[in-house]
Amino acid sequence: MPLDPLYRISWQGENCLSCKWFRPYDPINADLFERGDCVHKDLKKFNLVVSGRDWCNVFEEVTEKQVTAMQEKAMAKEG
Repeated sequence: MPLDPLYRISWQGENCLSCKWFRPYDPINADLFERGDCVHKDLKKFNLVVSGRDWCNVFEEVTEKQVTAMQEKAMAKEG
């Protein structure tokens, strides 16, 4: 019996790496395999550690401005 085809492969987009609630442990070099915290107000209490390739139903696209701010903050910490 053949398998049903996939109609939408959502892990290729709308994943944690491109979500504004994802705080990668290494924001300068973050990729799909990077781990980080989910800081969504309803999920933060669970202390979720997710990877950049994970996804959920509270996804919101991160802006380039937010990415730049995270990276600049991380670079300032490095000295």
